[in-house]
Amino acid sequence: MTLSVEDRLDISELLALHGHLVDNDELDRLDELFTDDVVYETSNLGHGEVHGLAAFRDMARARAGKPGAPVGHHVTNIVLTEAGDGRVHARSKGIGAGPDGECGSVTYEDVIVRGERGWRISRRKIFLHFTPAAAPETEESGR
Repeated sequence: MTLSVEDRLDISELLALHGHLVDNDELDRLDELFTDDVVYETSNLGHGEVHGLAAFRDMARARAGKPGAPVGHHVTNIVLTEAGDGRVHARSKGIGAGPDGECGSVTYEDVIVRGERGWRISRRKIFLHFTPAAAPETEESGR
């Protein structure tokens, strides 16, 4: 499979949609973003792995409005790699803005599949960055 320009644009818009839906509390529309059997891994954030769209909705609802929960999710630096079998690997950066103005940075690693309803994320793994990549290992950084 060769990704067309249209596929690349559709996938980039799909990745951007996450912030709009989550930040606007439109969790009932998450089927526009994820497959029904999505695996959403947030172990690096301390939340473990969630299986299925309903479980992801429950997790998102439980986290909404809690201290430390971002009020803005912004995606950037999207890199797409064809993976065969109708799958695409996407790597992107995320910036989360908190209600107090504090920001955090994550890397999203996604497996995206094309189905009857178009492109959807079937697996997402999130890595929260605690320290700069070149920082020396310290007890506080956990690296």
